[in-house]
Amino acid sequence: MTRYRKKPVEVDAIQWTGGNLQDCIEFLGSSFGGHNARRTPNGKSEIKVLTLEGHHIASKGDYLIRGVAGEHYPCKPGIFEATYERV
Repeated sequence: MTRYRKKPVEVDAIQWTGGNLQDCIEFLGSSFGGHNARRTPNGKSEIKVLTLEGHHIASKGDYLIRGVAGEHYPCKPGIFEATYERV
């Protein structure tokens, strides 16, 4: 087995708080696939993100990332915080 280290890469990101929909829409641009604001028992409000692999759902608290090729994708907070640091 060969080990690899992730190259240091800077990305743009915004956290979906549930109260910053317009900021998220502007950040995602054409990758914004819609907003589901229906009330569920756990109070979920979701954003659909159009990614290179199809659509993915971002829940409140998830980060929306713009990758090195301009693509967008959501990321869970724990993974984001373990992978990225503010510059």
